[in-house]
Formats: sequence, structure tokens, C-alpha cells
Amino acid sequence: MRRRTLLTATPALMTPSLAHAQAKPLRYIPNASLSAIDPIWTTALVAGIHGYMVFDTLYGLDHTGQTHPQMCSGHEVSADGLTWTFTLRDGLMFHDGEKVLAKDCAQSVRRWCSRDSFGQAMIAVTNEIEVLDDRRFRIRLKKPFSQMLYGLGARGCFMMPERTAKTPGTEQIKEAIGSGPFRFLPEAWVSGVSAAYTKFDKYLPRQEQPSFLAGGK
Repeated sequence: MRRRTLLTATPALMTPSLAHAQAKPLRYIPNASLSAIDPIWTTALVAGIHGYMVFDTLYGLDHTGQTHPQMCSGHEVSADGLTWTFTLRDGLMFHDGEKVLAKDCAQSVRRWCSRDSFGQAMIAVTNEIEVLDDRRFRIRLKKPFSQMLYGLGARGCFMMPERTAKTPGTEQIKEAIGSGPFRFLPEAWVSGVSAAYTKFDKYLPRQEQPSFLAGGK
């Protein structure tokens, strides 16, 4: 059976299609209503929660503060610390059925860097973010940036399709399509009132125990 997660402050405002769903919804009330679906464009906590449901990240921070691969299978760093090469796990897919490619991630990192203060510090010492093939991209630095993985794993660096990530950071994205464990249901969203999600059946979780933002979701 499909599971739905509903953010709502007033259950009576549910749409009829959700109220009569065969599966019993799981409802919760967040700290604020979801009025923006772009967790890069806004720093609102509720948008960040929405982001972790819909999108995924290259790395994740565990409960001890250590970073672990999430969408990545791993990375390589040159001896001088200036070249980082990231490789995606095989089988990752967006909610619209398209494969997650390195070009999507490279563009998503660029967009995140344009908004996040940590990302801005990183891009200031970056020479180039380049795509090597469908599963690999590379970040070449001007000088070492030791907190690279922390930035990618703990600062809401969400991966989006390239077409979406090309949206300027000063503009909000028009659709919330990610590769995370839940699909956003735009037809059920009433801005500032309620939002709904359903389990993404093709989500490919890691085979580790979940720990904060890391592990199998």
C-alpha cells in the first residue's frame, strides 16, 4: 500500500482525494506551513525538511558529525588536495523516471554555491566544476578546501535535474522533482496550508543503518 505524509495545520482542509485515499495518511504539523518548495532559494526550516524528503544529497552527516557517501559511491582526492573526483552510485533515478547523471549534480552544486554561505566560500576557491561522464564529475580547486564533504553533506546541497538546477539561485524553482524517498504531490499542495507526499517506489536507499542525514532512508 502507498504511504502518504501530509503536512497540515488543519486536517479539515484536506483535499477530497487525500481524505478518501485507501492508505491511511500519516499527518504531522511542522513548525510552519510550506509556502516555498525550493530549499536552495529559502533557508526556512520547513523548506529544508521538504528538501530532505524530496531530494537527496551527495553525502550525508551522521549523528556523530562524520560524513558518509549518500548518492555517491565514493570520491578521490589528488595528493595536493586540489582535485576532487566524485562518482555516483548506479541506478539512481529522479521521480520523473529520468536517470540521475553527473551533469545534474554538477549543476546542482553550482546553484547551491550561489546561495549557501558555505557554498559561496567553496566556490570562491574553485577553478572549475566539470562533468567527466554520466557518473563522474570533478571539482578543481585553487587551494585546498578541507571541509568539502561537510559542505556537500550537511548544508542542504540537494541534487536536482539539470534543467531545474539551471534556475538562477535568486529565482524559485517551478517543480519539486528530486531522487529522494518521497515524491511531492503538487496537485495536493495548498501554499501556506498543507502539502502531501507519497513514497517513491524506485528510490534506491543505501544498505546501511540510518543515522541522522546519512545511511539508508
